[in-house]
Amino acid sequence: MAIFTGAGVALVTPMKADQTVDFDKLKQLVDWQIAQGIDAIIACGTTGEASTLVDEEHIAVIETVVKQAAGRVPVIGGTGSNNTQHGIHLSKEAQRVGADGLLVVTPYYNKATDSSLIKHYEAICNSVDIPIILYSIAARTGLNLSPAMVAKLKELPNVVGIKEASGNISQVVEICGLADDNFAVYSGNDDQVLPFLSVGGLGVISTIANILPAETSQMVHAFLKGDITAAKKTQIEQLPLIQAIFKEVNPVPVKAAVNLLGKCDLNYRLPLDKPEPDTLELLKTEMKNYGLL
Repeated sequence: MAIFTGAGVALVTPMKADQTVDFDKLKQLVDWQIAQGIDAIIACGTTGEASTLVDEEHIAVIETVVKQAAGRVPVIGGTGSNNTQHGIHLSKEAQRVGADGLLVVTPYYNKATDSSLIKHYEAICNSVDIPIILYSIAARTGLNLSPAMVAKLKELPNVVGIKEASGNISQVVEICGLADDNFAVYSGNDDQVLPFLSVGGLGVISTIANILPAETSQMVHAFLKGDITAAKKTQIEQLPLIQAIFKEVNPVPVKAAVNLLGKCDLNYRLPLDKPEPDTLELLKTEMKNYGLL
């Protein structure tokens, strides 16, 4: 059974000028996302700057989102690590604070072999009782989940889906061929949502949904209900804005976009920092063109 169908937002983590987490702004974002019709919230993913949060903050962010969502939408905690024991710890803690599921990225830097990768996911799966979504993004991790590997990992008892962000449509088609009632495929790329849906994907784990939650969710549901024309119109209309929010490494531009909407301050954790002036100007232009400013 899928954790969600539609659009899940990979939520930014608001921060104060002193670089501590702004939990008040985080709660406001959760309420706004749900009011806009988002289908799920992913806390502490790439977009949430999870890699620069210490464990206590990481779990506090997930717990805050869980409590604020209060069962209105599923909350999925990002708990992947290149250290299996650390991944187990984060996963257990996310379950303890009430996460409905986990997003577990492939172990980065270590270059795991196929057999050790299976052991890695098996160890994390065995440590918790909640559903797990695999996360494949080789551009960041250096490790691609091939269709053959996905076919093996989907047999683990609580693996229920994959966020596929390879950008390789041929691979996407093959992985979507593995989708069934117990295994969902989600697009990890905002500019490829409709191609995923057309071959059996169930939705998107989205960056653009930080500023377009209603439109992104409506696009997916329109497609799934057969209104291909409306969905296609939205996908194409979003494209210039998607290109703007990925002009620099995620989440630098999208957090600036959330700031331009007045919903969080423009603060990051190093090594990430504010976007370059030309990126900011492009964002403002495309947000105005879309009608957001």
